[in-house]
Amino acid sequence: MKHISVIGIAGLPAKYGGFETLVENLTKYLSYKHNITVFCSSKIYSEKIKKYNNVNLKYISLKPNGVQSIFYDIISIFYSLKFADTLLILGVSGAVILPFIKIFSRKKIIVNIDGLEWKRDKWGVFSKLFLKFSEKIAVKYSDVVIADNKSIQEYVFNEYKKKSTLIAYGGDHAKKEIVTDCLKDRYQFLNKKYAFNVCRIEPENNIDMMLEAFTEYGKMNFIIIGNWVNSVYGNKLREKYSNVKNIFLLDPIYDQNVLNQIRSNCYIYIHGHSAGGTNPSLVEAMHLGLPIFSYSAEYNKNTTMNKALYFSNKEELIDLLLTVSDKYIKSIAINMKLIANDEYNWEQISTKYSNLF
Repeated sequence: MKHISVIGIAGLPAKYGGFETLVENLTKYLSYKHNITVFCSSKIYSEKIKKYNNVNLKYISLKPNGVQSIFYDIISIFYSLKFADTLLILGVSGAVILPFIKIFSRKKIIVNIDGLEWKRDKWGVFSKLFLKFSEKIAVKYSDVVIADNKSIQEYVFNEYKKKSTLIAYGGDHAKKEIVTDCLKDRYQFLNKKYAFNVCRIEPENNIDMMLEAFTEYGKMNFIIIGNWVNSVYGNKLREKYSNVKNIFLLDPIYDQNVLNQIRSNCYIYIHGHSAGGTNPSLVEAMHLGLPIFSYSAEYNKNTTMNKALYFSNKEELIDLLLTVSDKYIKSIAINMKLIANDEYNWEQISTKYSNLF
């Protein structure tokens, strides 16, 4: 039984993001095959449990994001060298240490480079340069590079002339729920046809474009759940659209049952991400059998296998809302569910990771 160390997430149980959900599900399926240790942040998890999903949890007293994430990952890597056969590193923050590690260690290093983090609008010039450099080091000094999307895989080969292993995300943990009368009373918009989106409120997710389109269209409610108060961008958008009758901007909902009730009963799922690779929220929406209108990025087209409908600006989104029939929308939903069942289930994803260990 190999000892696997997982580095680069906030921790378990998952409550933070896509990588955490990945590890949550990998541990469910693989803890019987491998001896797994997951590094967690004691800054995020005040209760330091030692075991979860039958894997070991070790805590580092640093934040897993921002500048501290570099040292958080590096310390986790050094600890791992004492006991692990394979290091699974999620993200590239701590990759700068890998050339040094490779001098004296033959441990197997697997890096999931995530979705070209250095391209994201939220980073300043210095951060972008550092993340691009870290990505380069991660690709060069890892034994295996994991790409979560065909576009990322092609980028790695074209940029670095290195082959990577394509492994996406699962989404079958998302469960379709019937909307309760209690929730309909709390959220009146649930009583009418509505479009839905859940995401981080960042410019690259085209929030403003989607809000402009639905404001102009005006014939359907549009609900977005996200972290509005965390940025100037989010606060400005909330203020601008607070009085638009068909727009509902909700704060994050951490009750998974409530979130799934709202999400899984929308008429259309609107996906605006323009950066990154395979987006977990998109895969989850596909598993819920939702008809998807997606921003026309190659990542999204690859994930949905060109079976969704796509827009690249406000006018194209409005045109879709005006012209696409109910019958066609239902056919998109069926195709999304079929693709998700075949490509994005956690048992299959876990087996692919296990084969690399």
